[in-house]
Amino acid sequence: MANVIKLNLPSADDLFTTQEERDDAGREKVMEIPLSEIDDFPDHPFHVRMDAEMQTMTDSVKAVGITTPAIVRVKEDGRYELVSGHRRKTACGLAGLETLPCIIRELSRDEAIIAMVDSNLQREIILPSEKAKSYKMRLDAMKRQAGRPSKENSATVLQNYSGKTSREILAEKSPDSHEQIRKYIRLTELIPDVLDLVDEGKIAMRPAVELSYLPKEEQQTVLEAIETEDCTPSHVQAVKMRKFSGEGRLNEDVVFSILQEEKPNQVEQFKIPKERISRFFSPDTPAQKIEDTIIKALELWRQRERNRDAR
Repeated sequence: MANVIKLNLPSADDLFTTQEERDDAGREKVMEIPLSEIDDFPDHPFHVRMDAEMQTMTDSVKAVGITTPAIVRVKEDGRYELVSGHRRKTACGLAGLETLPCIIRELSRDEAIIAMVDSNLQREIILPSEKAKSYKMRLDAMKRQAGRPSKENSATVLQNYSGKTSREILAEKSPDSHEQIRKYIRLTELIPDVLDLVDEGKIAMRPAVELSYLPKEEQQTVLEAIETEDCTPSHVQAVKMRKFSGEGRLNEDVVFSILQEEKPNQVEQFKIPKERISRFFSPDTPAQKIEDTIIKALELWRQRERNRDAR
């Protein structure tokens, strides 16, 4: 029987294309895709705010177009799913454009979730609820890629990462620590109206985390007490509520009793009706940013008064 000699012959592409053409074929290309064919990412945790920044972006798009292309992936039905670029897509629509420059990338569902979260964590302003939902989505995607957790650890240990948990790996790629990420993810257990109070800066992170351990119906009771008493629980008070809840003794009377306790280092609060200052800020401006802006304005005013008195 004759011996068969196998030769590594060049393919037709190698014979009839240059190396430059083959390299170019492997590069990602920017395509103009109609806005009508692009769907938003499902359960996208980051809000597209119609604020002053959006107006600035829209004006820029009208003037020079989109300078950084969006990232999309192809869906099973042939349409496109937006992975990165929701604000750019909205600005294009507001500017009257019909297409969005995009890079089409082959991504699995979990790869798309990770890419979507990573691209949005660089935003200047991110609400606690946005971080909470996005961290949970990314962590769940990482766990699905890694497999089941070990019996000794409730957090998934990722392969090829020296036994590190998924939260530890996520912390290395995020602006928050392992423990901060855990706290943010706990916020996803809050009912929407309580989570809104966290976004508004009315409930701090530590008491919010404690409240997240209460059953939904008990959280509703706390919310109603907050609205009635016009005050929110401190960390110590939230810890008490969680303790009573664990003992099966948290009811409306107990919640009101705890909220009416004098808080340590409690000081008199100066309040300004929201309707008096709302016209100076966009609706989605966090309460802390409003407070910081008012303080800065008062400092500038005081300096101006001092300069005038010195003349």
